[in-house]
Amino acid sequence: MTFSKLQIGLIIVVILIIAVFSLSVTGNLPGAKKYDEFAKCLSAKGAVMYGAFWCPHCKAQKQEFGRSWAYINYIECSTADGKEQTTICKQADIKSYPTWEFADGKRIAANLPLERLSVQTGCPLPP
Repeated sequence: MTFSKLQIGLIIVVILIIAVFSLSVTGNLPGAKKYDEFAKCLSAKGAVMYGAFWCPHCKAQKQEFGRSWAYINYIECSTADGKEQTTICKQADIKSYPTWEFADGKRIAANLPLERLSVQTGCPLPP
C-alpha cells in the first residue's frame, strides 16, 4: 500500500493533534492546569487580585497561572468601557493594577512571582 504526499501530511497532522491534546491533558503544556491546587490554596487563604481587563501586567499575571486562573479570587476594577473604576474597587481604595490583597490585610501592588505568592500565603507551589 502506498500513500500520497497528501495522505502522509494528514497522518502527520493527526498525530500532532493527538500529541498536543495528550500533553495538555497531562499538564505538560503551558496553560495546562498545573497550578490548580496552588490557585485553590491562594483563594482558600484569602488572597484576592484586583485588576483591569486592559492592564498588561494583570494579563501577564493571569497567564502565569494558565487555565488554573479560574480558581483565583479576582475582582475586575474597570467598567466595561475601560474609562472608570468600579464601585467595589473605589471602596477598597485600589490605586493600581494588579493589586494583591491578603487575609492579613497586607496589599502588594505588583505582578507577583508565584514564589512570592507562595511565601506570602504558605501555599506550596507544584514541583
